[in-house]
Amino acid sequence: MQSFPSELLSELRVHLEKEKKKLVAQMSDLSAQDPFSDPERANDNAASDSEASEESSHDRVAAMLDELTVKLANIDSALERIGDVTYGFCSNCKDMIDTDRLAILPTATLCLKCEQLKKKK
Repeated sequence: MQSFPSELLSELRVHLEKEKKKLVAQMSDLSAQDPFSDPERANDNAASDSEASEESSHDRVAAMLDELTVKLANIDSALERIGDVTYGFCSNCKDMIDTDRLAILPTATLCLKCEQLKKKK
């Protein structure tokens, strides 16, 4: 089985590690913005319109955290594949994923053909 050049994988690992740190920082910042994370909130007898605003903000933060969690898991998975030398190969057909696709989406696990087949199902 072919493999990607080690210098390319090394650069990619550095890039993904930087992205991971950014995501973790974003998640921390978002968590701090969640009105439900305030321990004083339970003691606050806020008006119902204030409560609705807090719930809306919480839902927004939760949705954004869910999205970032998925991105973080994809990065962790890509880093694991770099470590075990399976990075860049389709998890379905085992063919090499086009480098242009990986340049755009470095966490891709499927080649374009398998991705298109997946979307048709």
